Amino acid sequence: MAKEKKLVEAITSMEEDFAQWYTDVVKKAELVDYSSVKGCMVIKPAGYAIWENIQKELDRRFKETGVENVYMPMFIPESLLQREKDHVEGFAPEVAWVTHGGLNELQERMCVRPTSETLFCDFYARDIQSYRDLPKVYNQWCSVVRWEKETRPFLRSREFLWQEGHTAHATAEEAKERTIQMLNIYADFCEEVLAMPVVKGQKTEKEKFAGAEATYTIEALMHDGKALQSGTSHNFGDGFAKAFGIQFTDKDNKLKHVYQTSWGMTTRLIGAIIMVHGDNSGLVLPPRIAPTQVMIIPIMQKKEGVLEKAEELRGILSSNYRVKVDDSDKSPGWKFSEQEMRGIPIRIEIGPKDIEANQAVIVRRDTREKIQVSLDELNEKVGEVLEQIQHDMFERAKAHRDAHTVTAKNWDEFKEAIAEQRGFVKAMWCGCKECEEAIKEETTATTRCMPFEQENLGETCVHCGKPAKAMVYFGKAY
Repeated sequence: MAKEKKLVEAITSMEEDFAQWYTDVVKKAELVDYSSVKGCMVIKPAGYAIWENIQKELDRRFKETGVENVYMPMFIPESLLQREKDHVEGFAPEVAWVTHGGLNELQERMCVRPTSETLFCDFYARDIQSYRDLPKVYNQWCSVVRWEKETRPFLRSREFLWQEGHTAHATAEEAKERTIQMLNIYADFCEEVLAMPVVKGQKTEKEKFAGAEATYTIEALMHDGKALQSGTSHNFGDGFAKAFGIQFTDKDNKLKHVYQTSWGMTTRLIGAIIMVHGDNSGLVLPPRIAPTQVMIIPIMQKKEGVLEKAEELRGILSSNYRVKVDDSDKSPGWKFSEQEMRGIPIRIEIGPKDIEANQAVIVRRDTREKIQVSLDELNEKVGEVLEQIQHDMFERAKAHRDAHTVTAKNWDEFKEAIAEQRGFVKAMWCGCKECEEAIKEETTATTRCMPFEQENLGETCVHCGKPAKAMVYFGKAY
């Protein structure tokens, strides 16, 4: 019992200190470890397995829309980076520079990619000649480096894993269509696979990606009421194409610039999963993303036939689900705590009395509900319970988001909502950058997005009183 108590006490209560709770979970669930490289993390097998499932599911969805995977160099010459002024200014504070190769100083310093727009543009300028070469719909899975001052595992680190899509099109319409298409893929993935509801919308001019014509985003609400930008899709128009000379001969035999897009998701999604679904016992993983969906825990495993029956059940279930047997010599109570800490959606308890009665006990991680089921129906019942968990986790997260989304129709209501309400605040905005900056300075709240589904909450801006141009989601963010 002492060991079991110690395992639970290893996690700080999220109500007491949410930031420490988060750190405790990622450490105790063995998702990451700290590295000797400051600001960088070691992603351990339990954490990387989640990323592999994210990668596998996203990659499948990408390829269904015609996306092909490529790989670009990790170094970018400074002269190449400088060719798009807005872009380089946006990333300058975060760039890591390489100045030496071995013992020799480089003639031109190179940055370790913070993103790969310039590399793709340089490639496209040589590779695209005719309308027959279009569209180019490429994606790469890689790591990038951004020299962050404040770092937290998954949420913000100096090196992180991601995918970045880069496409080139013959028309502005095609580029805009692809931009929105990829945002919708991200939103569907988050809601259908991660059980995480999102708000889809456009970033303001101030918040858009450096060098983009328009940036679209999906915003999720964490359990502590802070927003997390969970995926972005950028419409570049022909700005990058003009800077890099990416031209093609069209069907009318005229030389034209291409229109481009870029879109990405990162390992911060793992942080989102933790902060949307986790509880004071650890992780709670949605079944569709969980590396292990079912943990079979034999009770009184030294009794004859118990371990053999557990392995038999694993063999039956493993054709449909990701299943493991915990046959370690730890006590059942410790195993239960460990299964909960790691967020495994279902555990199956099986002991001598269960075997005699031809039954097992299914325990849901999300609700801890215990379900007694015949071994003859176990395979089917596990599937039903996993689907119910996936559904219920999404509905709970959606209910939490909706309960923590309020409307402010004047400045007093807005200030009060930001100060007291943990979550999103919907309000009308004039579209003025100075007003947006003033709101942030006075309340620390930022514009998260202008949602596609606009509501008319009034005729004037919540801050300055000028005519309103859009309804905006505001919030404090990671």
